Amino acid sequence: MAITPTQFAKKTAQSANWTEAKRRVLSSYREWLRGAPEVQTMYNMPMPISVIRNRMRQEFERNRFVSKLSAVDILLFKSHAEYQEMMNFWKQTTHVMSYFKDENFRGDERLPNSFMSGFLQVRDK
Repeated sequence: MAITPTQFAKKTAQSANWTEAKRRVLSSYREWLRGAPEVQTMYNMPMPISVIRNRMRQEFERNRFVSKLSAVDILLFKSHAEYQEMMNFWKQTTHVMSYFKDENFRGDERLPNSFMSGFLQVRDK
């Protein structure tokens, strides 16, 4: 399958409010999760898709309590850029595998039961 460099490109946009930001974050999160099987295949990763998806979730969970709308927009921009680089095969396997080093994991910290519970809750202005 031929991939054009702009196939995964998105326009940079600012979120007008927390509701829109939440929608955009969830869209980005789903995009990453849907791309996990292809990432595993393209980069010949020696781990199950569930481990890859769990690591993707950890990256999103790490930024769960960001309280500035502009910071969320920057994180979304970085997420889209990273996704485009990953899916266009602009990275090497060593770059991708660096996300799975032991020092990058959050330890024994347990993830919440539901991704939706508390994610980007509406903040007081």
